[in-house]
Amino acid sequence: MIDYVSGKLASKKPTEAVIDVGGIGYKVLIPTSTFENLPAKGGLVTLVTHHYVREDAITLFGFVSEDERTVFNMMLAVSGVGPKLALAALSAMRPSEIRDRIIEGDSAMLTRIPGVGRKTAERIIIELRDRFEKTAWGDVQPGSVHSGADSSFRTDAMAALEALGLSRSAAEKSVITVLRKNPEINSAEALIRLALRS
Repeated sequence: MIDYVSGKLASKKPTEAVIDVGGIGYKVLIPTSTFENLPAKGGLVTLVTHHYVREDAITLFGFVSEDERTVFNMMLAVSGVGPKLALAALSAMRPSEIRDRIIEGDSAMLTRIPGVGRKTAERIIIELRDRFEKTAWGDVQPGSVHSGADSSFRTDAMAALEALGLSRSAAEKSVITVLRKNPEINSAEALIRLALRS
């Protein structure tokens, strides 16, 4: 299994990149979120990968972050979701946003992903909600719904809400909702107050 590819960026398109590793060009299929973070042609790049093997194809998918690969792998586990659809999801939303929509059960937003209908969105939520809640994630990416809040007071607010009797998933859902509506919040106290009202 190929876990990552590191080398010189030989070429790039919004859906694929070719990485020269010791004179061998590896064609890697990528989401647009990864494309936006690639260096200029000729620059050095490292992508974590998913090595996809079927009877009729061997394909390498590449990602700029571990969170992207985690979302991709988890979506492949959903019945009826293939790599094309998983890439489309990552091209439409950041990993943190996909996670938040699934935890919140927001099927309407998931149907905005090309190729995802209502039934597929509901199946994704049913099959992945618990797994997403239990998965450890990296730092929230710039531009996501949490960009106005640093992780320390978000963590403090979560702990306080749990101490006040909310389950972990309910506390996280409340915090996500409040931060999406009020990205300017910068203290645990304000976050807790609004979360308790929601």
